[in-house]
Amino acid sequence: MERKRSDIIADQIEELIFDGTFSDGERLDEVQLSARFLVSRTPIREALLRLAQSGLVEHLPRRGVFVRQPGPIELMEMFEVMAELEATCARFAAARISDAAITDLHATNARCNEAVAAGDTNRYYRENETFHGILYRESGNGFLEQECLRLQRRLQPFRRTQLRLRGRLRQSMAEHEEIVAALEAGDGSRAAEALRGHVAVQGEKFHHLMASLKTAAE
Repeated sequence: MERKRSDIIADQIEELIFDGTFSDGERLDEVQLSARFLVSRTPIREALLRLAQSGLVEHLPRRGVFVRQPGPIELMEMFEVMAELEATCARFAAARISDAAITDLHATNARCNEAVAAGDTNRYYRENETFHGILYRESGNGFLEQECLRLQRRLQPFRRTQLRLRGRLRQSMAEHEEIVAALEAGDGSRAAEALRGHVAVQGEKFHHLMASLKTAAE
């Protein structure tokens, strides 16, 4: 499926924020961005709205849109909560998941494997979102699903960034396969632990992620 132009632009603006082209607190001007990306202001507004949903930029009334990068403590706290929410999804899903959903997870993993073989981080991340979305749905708890989707949007740029760590794609793929094996076995504790470790950013992964943020606290 062809991606929307605004989503492509949002990804490109993310890159410009992470490489320091746009610094923390900098105002993002729609006119200048339109000229940079050779588009009208409509896809720029849509891209900035998506970035605002993830919290990477902030809309201030009558002032404009500004870059906002979280500090290391805030980011670690968000990932800790995300890991626990998703672990709960896995525990619930182990008892509730349908055979059709298991099939969907295997199909998604096959597409993830193709992205790993191609070294395509962005494609892997999109398939990864599908994988996690199935798990949220199969938890059988609508409130939990919506909370996971909300925090997933908030952490989207940072989860994508940590996938660029050398060897991380293959490691993530192995974790996906362990999660599905636990779900097939109906082992809630094993599935929860596998998903918790998959989402949490600790040690090397977290240091790599923070190195991508120009405003990391000392």
